[in-house]
Amino acid sequence: MTHPHPTGDELVEMLAALANPLRVRIVATLADGRDYVSHLAREIGVSRPLVHMHLQRLEAVGLIKGSLELSADGKAMKYYEVTDFALQLTPQTLAEAAETLTIPDPVKGPSRKERS
Repeated sequence: MTHPHPTGDELVEMLAALANPLRVRIVATLADGRDYVSHLAREIGVSRPLVHMHLQRLEAVGLIKGSLELSADGKAMKYYEVTDFALQLTPQTLAEAAETLTIPDPVKGPSRKERS
């Protein structure tokens, strides 16, 4: 991701993804270089399904990206790496992001995320 300033909705999603300590640890581990799920799970000390779930969330918001490759023994492996992102939070960038937030439907009211 090379967006200089994410939209308000993108920023909210990125910050929500980073609000989980395990996802922060995953990004920190991937900052040292790309890796695959099983190795990441061993490095971090959690199950593969849990790591995979968090990787999907980080990938969905553009903080990491995955690519399928064949291993030497012919197995398909998905490697993940950190994208080129930079978030700078200042009152001004938050004000700019707020201007681009999706306006809630007046009939439905605020989204579930806005109520929490």
